[in-house]
Amino acid sequence: MLLTPRPDPSPSAHDRVYRGLRTRIMHGEIAPGQAMTLRGIGAEFGVSMTPAREAVRRLSAEGALTISSSGRVSTPELNNERIEELAALRSLIEVELASRALPRAHIALIDRLQSINARVAEDIARQDAVSYIRRNLEFHRTLYLRAQAPAMLAMAETVWLQLGPTMRALYGRLRRKDPPHHHRLIIAALKAGDEPSLRLAVRSDVTQGLKMLLG
Repeated sequence: MLLTPRPDPSPSAHDRVYRGLRTRIMHGEIAPGQAMTLRGIGAEFGVSMTPAREAVRRLSAEGALTISSSGRVSTPELNNERIEELAALRSLIEVELASRALPRAHIALIDRLQSINARVAEDIARQDAVSYIRRNLEFHRTLYLRAQAPAMLAMAETVWLQLGPTMRALYGRLRRKDPPHHHRLIIAALKAGDEPSLRLAVRSDVTQGLKMLLG
């Protein structure tokens, strides 16, 4: 009689650690340059060292973590050149995504974006940096999904991942009291079907804040 082998739990454990850690990094829950250990990551997610190691390797390949020659794991501390490069990538990719989304921007999408932006204001009022970053990315992702360009969106999310800890540092410098002004301009351009204004609003929104970190 043939026996069906038990599935190896390692891939699912690795994926759970990868997704959980990826989300924390992207949303700025981990500061730039913060050191971590494989043992600590494994304990946090209730897994052995092997899934933790595989998740770290995967995130390192995406530029979200750095691994030193001694095996030290940390989030990267981006220099000015790297911040400028990632800001330029956001501008190129996200402006194109928004442009492709415009012909499919129905009223339900606009209502959804307005609702998300209202919650962004609540996050700012509570001075909740992580929720603010998460909601801000939700605003952009909701719009870009309408572009129906999954490869391009995946590239944008990789940039967001690399910028997550830096965005947390940026939030502390901005000390926001109001929702992002450019979100309102994005919504207005979508309502008007105005592609040039939409491209300008998205470009300004994704680059203006990061420029504050340069210098």
